[in-house]
Amino acid sequence: MPVRQLPETIVNRIAAGEVVERPASVVKELVENAIDAGTSRVDIFTDGGGRRRIGITDDGDGMTKADLALAVDRHATSKLDDEDLLQIRTLGFRGEALPSIGAVARLGITTRHAGEPHAWSLNVEGGAKSAIVPAALTQGTRVEVSDLFYATPARLKFLKTDRTEAEAIREVVRRLAMARPDIAFTLAGEERAPVTWAAALPGAAGRLTRLGDILGADFRSNAIEVRAEREGVVVEGFAAAPSLTRANALGQYLFVNGRPVRDKLIVGAVRAAYSDYLPRDRHPVVALFVTLDPQEVDANVHPAKTEVRFRNAGLVRALIVHALKEGLAREGRRTAANSDGAVLTAFRPAVAPRPANWDWRQSPASPVGTRSWSGTATPAFAEPGQAAFDVGAPTADVRFEVAPAGDLEDRPLGAARTQIHETYIVAQTRDGLIVVDQHAAHERIVYEKLKAALERDGVQRQLLLIPDIVELDEATVEKLVSRATELEKFGLVIESFGPGAVAVRETPSLLGKTNAAALLRDLAEHMAEWDEALPLERRLLHVAATMACHGSVRAGRILKPEEMNALLREMEDTPNSGQCNHGRPTYVELKLADIEKLFGRR
Repeated sequence: MPVRQLPETIVNRIAAGEVVERPASVVKELVENAIDAGTSRVDIFTDGGGRRRIGITDDGDGMTKADLALAVDRHATSKLDDEDLLQIRTLGFRGEALPSIGAVARLGITTRHAGEPHAWSLNVEGGAKSAIVPAALTQGTRVEVSDLFYATPARLKFLKTDRTEAEAIREVVRRLAMARPDIAFTLAGEERAPVTWAAALPGAAGRLTRLGDILGADFRSNAIEVRAEREGVVVEGFAAAPSLTRANALGQYLFVNGRPVRDKLIVGAVRAAYSDYLPRDRHPVVALFVTLDPQEVDANVHPAKTEVRFRNAGLVRALIVHALKEGLAREGRRTAANSDGAVLTAFRPAVAPRPANWDWRQSPASPVGTRSWSGTATPAFAEPGQAAFDVGAPTADVRFEVAPAGDLEDRPLGAARTQIHETYIVAQTRDGLIVVDQHAAHERIVYEKLKAALERDGVQRQLLLIPDIVELDEATVEKLVSRATELEKFGLVIESFGPGAVAVRETPSLLGKTNAAALLRDLAEHMAEWDEALPLERRLLHVAATMACHGSVRAGRILKPEEMNALLREMEDTPNSGQCNHGRPTYVELKLADIEKLFGRR
């Protein structure tokens, strides 16, 4: 078959297959054009999930009659000053969006430039342009797209339901609105109630306001500001405290020079930064904004401009990790309990009417022997909260003398008052009380000490007079012995002791007396998930976390008052003490004002 030149209509439809994947792609391209035109407000309306109609109105610069005639031609753009594709300072630059949309849909554009006496209008249907005619419009540009893919009906069968397509449009607008908090956005349509995000003030405060409007009030209350800069690359934004997580990484947003992009770079960097705070199956919510010289990033690697390529990807990743780690360390004692009201919710009294025959003898506060009413009692607290009190005899050490606290109540974690269930320490501060999970707290302390010792001069070891022989299956023995050098860095010295056993000769001094068999089994379990691509540093930290769990104070151990206070003081001096290594909070806090609300004093 001979080579021939394809007709322009076919070329446009092939290009549309790359640029216009679904209605959300149309919305993205048109809203980006509005942003590039200097708009302060964008109104988006859709019908039928964008399949029947898409309307975009802005108050930007608009176009002259001559510009409008060229705008719907292929590869015609006003966004490149020269032919240098490494100097991209706008969201659009290919000049493919409008002709591609016009090739597969009915496209109408009405626009007015400040230098024109009135607006101009142009229609494109299936690639065929109409004449430009005068129109009425105060300012900016209005674009109408209807009957999407009518010219290529085979594409319609690949679209999802109207609701699904409408949700994809909403996600596109959300990302663009997060990138530009200085612009007001309104999204409306038959599939949804109108939503408006008002323009925010410049700076970090305005950015957080917009992020909170889109990601929710829980993100705003848990947000930690992060920032790092090196060699002309700036990473800034907000990351949620470890108490706010998701089951997947869809809550992680990256913006490069104001462009929303999806990049595996952020997923790996965020996972590394949060590795000491979260369980393996949970993901944090972050919104990061990277600003750098346009010549250091290539935005021309994807037809829809949803991906970028960094010239120095290692530097960007390192900055993201550094910014997140620094911010998390700065807010290391923030927990779920003192950031989202979870404690108050658990103790909230239930509204329950009294039985008609109620008398004081039926009160839960009355002596047990005086209760005679046999009806179904309505608990004074929500069921889960009430159940916590049905534990039989108290396990708190009520003999704990209210020790002279001195200035301890002024410390962040207060003065220890008692221990309950041999697991939780109750401490009093000047304006509330704190409940500490002794095992989780000490686990974090031991972990941070192991990390510090490793960086400083290595972990101190204790030699076992009689080596501890641990019997394991042969595969597990091979895994452990193959990692013996890495384990030795943490003071755990092992060697093979026959085909199905390991001899433990030295253990880390920080762990004290430990169950070597349980420790080795846990280490082997974690090592099974490693691969050679996992950096040595991460593998060592996995070892440290496992050792810290085995070397910390266990639940069920009775602590003396001085031990409790010593643990609280160590927590105050330990980085990241708000969570244990597995992402659980180490303590919860109730302010005195909150307690008074529970009892109706406020």
